[in-house]
Amino acid sequence: MWEWFITNGVWILIAVVAGLVLFFLLKRWAPRAMEKLVPKQWQEQLKGTQRVVTWVIIGIGGVLLALAIAAVVVSRFGVDITPALEVVGGWLLAHGIRILVIILLSYLTYKIAKVVIPRIVERSITVTGKGRRAKAYLAKRSKTLSSVITHTIGIFIAIVAIFMVLSEVGIDITPLLAGAGVIGIAIGFGAQSLIRDILAGFFIMVEDQYNVGDVVKAADITGGVEELNLRRTLLRDLDGILHVVPNGEIRVASNYTRTWSRAHLNISVAYKEDLDRVMSIIRKIWEEMAEEPKWEPQLISKTPWLLRVNEFGDSGIIIKVVGETQPMSQWDVMGELRRRIKRVFDEEGIEIPWPHVKLYMGESSADTGLTCGACSQVNPPGSKFCSRCGAKLS
Repeated sequence: MWEWFITNGVWILIAVVAGLVLFFLLKRWAPRAMEKLVPKQWQEQLKGTQRVVTWVIIGIGGVLLALAIAAVVVSRFGVDITPALEVVGGWLLAHGIRILVIILLSYLTYKIAKVVIPRIVERSITVTGKGRRAKAYLAKRSKTLSSVITHTIGIFIAIVAIFMVLSEVGIDITPLLAGAGVIGIAIGFGAQSLIRDILAGFFIMVEDQYNVGDVVKAADITGGVEELNLRRTLLRDLDGILHVVPNGEIRVASNYTRTWSRAHLNISVAYKEDLDRVMSIIRKIWEEMAEEPKWEPQLISKTPWLLRVNEFGDSGIIIKVVGETQPMSQWDVMGELRRRIKRVFDEEGIEIPWPHVKLYMGESSADTGLTCGACSQVNPPGSKFCSRCGAKLS
């Protein structure tokens, strides 16, 4: 046993130690080599890709070292591994390297597309929409389109890569392609709602009905658009509930935050108030807000439109007030206006009516007088005897 260890075991031990040392060196130097290969201006965008490629290199190096150690160990036991090495080496040279290149190129293509496409879309949208759309709107549309295009390209790249790898492994992909065509037809008949959702999503994006970040009402659900793709729209309402709305279910989409928004208030005052004075005060409150640094950027209309005396209500007169605001600002502006109007109306003694009811209990006998039971004469309140017949009143 000792003689065998001296003859063979030492070499096995040396091979294992050398393999471990080389693996740790590879693990240490692979990230540094990737940092030097990738330009500095691309390192932040390709940080995830760089990490994946690094671990792929380490994994491949580890597998090769493990195979080398296994070859040394098996050869020390007197087994001729030359035929196996020739077969494995020939397959790796003929197909393994191609498969590795296909996977790496597919992954790198997707990552590069993920970095480049948003810039191209952003530049294209900014150039075509410059001067007509707000920057925030252009940013939301760019984000939405970039996400959809990137995911579509990613799916296409993955499908092509899978078929290429299967071809390299030796699997005939012709039946797979034919089968995929048949399955596609079957899915087309069985998943009509899915196709309807995708077509509806396509037209939502092409017609620019809404984008991620807008507040919309779709399928009777109102909320902020958190995600939009060809199949579905994700809406989150004020209660924090996330609604998944298939695009095919959207018949009418109402966008609350496209280009500009509008603050719309109905202010009710008592009938006794001077309407010209009330309107002047409301206009002054709006104009003072428009001059403040906090609210000035949110108000497009520096003076409100006091459209009309809108209604003679049950409890008061209703005045309609409207004004344009930046998208998403109308609710904050209306809340602040209501707060200020209440405070100023209290200071000016202007009554804000509220619904109330007067309860009528009827007339008492003390107010209407006493009726004589004998002659039906109505006598003054407090009388003890009838003024006509002298009968005693009860």
